[in-house]
Amino acid sequence: QARADIDRKVRDTVEGLLADIEARGDAAVRDLSVMFDGWDREDYRLTPAEIQDCIDQLSGQDLKDIEFAQAQVRNFAQIQRDSMHEVEVETLPGVVLGHQHIPVNGAGCYVPGGKYPLLASAHMSVITAKVAGVPRVITCAPPFDGHPAPAIVAAQAMAGADEIYALGGIQAIGAMAIGTASIAPVDILVGPGNAFVAEAKRQLFGRVGIDLFAGPTETMVIADDSVDGEICATDLLGQAEHGPDSPAILITNSRKLALDTMREVERLLEILPTAPIARQAWDTHGEVIVCDSYEEMLSVADDYANEHVQVMTRDPDYFLANMTNYGALFLGPRTNVAFGDKVIGTNHTLPTRKAARYTGGLWVGKFLKTCTYQRVTTDAASAMIGEYCSRLCALEGFAGHGEQANVRVRRYGGRNVPYAGAAAPLENV
Repeated sequence: QARADIDRKVRDTVEGLLADIEARGDAAVRDLSVMFDGWDREDYRLTPAEIQDCIDQLSGQDLKDIEFAQAQVRNFAQIQRDSMHEVEVETLPGVVLGHQHIPVNGAGCYVPGGKYPLLASAHMSVITAKVAGVPRVITCAPPFDGHPAPAIVAAQAMAGADEIYALGGIQAIGAMAIGTASIAPVDILVGPGNAFVAEAKRQLFGRVGIDLFAGPTETMVIADDSVDGEICATDLLGQAEHGPDSPAILITNSRKLALDTMREVERLLEILPTAPIARQAWDTHGEVIVCDSYEEMLSVADDYANEHVQVMTRDPDYFLANMTNYGALFLGPRTNVAFGDKVIGTNHTLPTRKAARYTGGLWVGKFLKTCTYQRVTTDAASAMIGEYCSRLCALEGFAGHGEQANVRVRRYGGRNVPYAGAAAPLENV
């Protein structure tokens, strides 16, 4: 009941604030920015000079590291885009069908930064949209310690954002989706955020597209006794630091590993700088599940449909071949979720709360509309398809649809068929 009450409060708050943005535009956005972030500007879009100032605040090594990460994200996004082929095929003599992948005209990318400046979210959203071919990509990130976060701004600019705004929360999501006098609306919203950001995206879905419905970060470790408790505990707590409501789950077929991991968790929580948050997450949402076999581990993992699944077993490919519900897999002890979150090249915007049952994460395809077309190139084909269409329309009682077919049969097939509403449909051919 407590969770339901919290969800209802978030829902009601977001609904009211979005209505305010709809009604008052930039004035509402400014009021909300002042209220929530203590941040007031005449124009929330950063100027080229401000962007360059943020870039100049980073060291040469910082910039090289961002460039490396962005190169990996761009490379894999391009590989994904290249795998998506346009189609045109003659399915029957004189009948040509096809599809094209058309990018949306505008994308709005939210980059969280209230608690931590999550510059990796800039790579994941902006670069992916640009590789998809989106002509206008705008970004919003909240101020950090009373100023635009230099690392986030630099990452947004280096990723290729066309407009960069220092705006956070509901006001950013509302401005990008609804539009104001100073911010033109976009066609799709992407990027992670807190509960209010997620709820704003949910309420705006339909008015704009969204990437997915995101909740708290989830991590799952599937392990056997080929690894030890330290690495399992490290990978669990490495994600639990996201927030006190972030689930961290170990699934293993080794009771010894389960006990060792729990001991290591307690040891690490004494020394981890983010332990106060990770401790809350572990105490409230941590789980250790001991199974009898790989098959049972697989069944449990698929039922959880977790966002991040780290597999450290003797045969990780068994899970790659058989798991069906996950956001992203991290196979073997040499990789980990942090690699995926920050630098390796796969996208870190992933489904949570069992959404992995029906969607994957953010990728170039999210910014593309696969749109079909058809072409009929011969009279004979038009008349032949028309005869089938006429009879099928009559089965449904759609006289106007039927006449669209009949006029083609008369013109291109030389058959003097009656109007669809005046007589029985074409006899069987």
